[in-house]
Amino acid sequence: MAFSVSALVLFGIIMVIFIRNKQLKTSHAIVAALFGFMVSQSTAAQPIQDFLNSLAKAISSIAG
Repeated sequence: MAFSVSALVLFGIIMVIFIRNKQLKTSHAIVAALFGFMVSQSTAAQPIQDFLNSLAKAISSIAG
């Protein structure tokens, strides 16, 4: 992996700041894309994917 976990944490903190200040501009969207890319390359990717899959199944069972 080209980036370390500390860079992942840095991008996460930056995203939280941007979202809390409600100032998500084009440059911030680029940071968000980089954050998403780094999360997909980390060990957190599989648990996040599992959570989203179970959430989608729960929503579809409630709606259906």
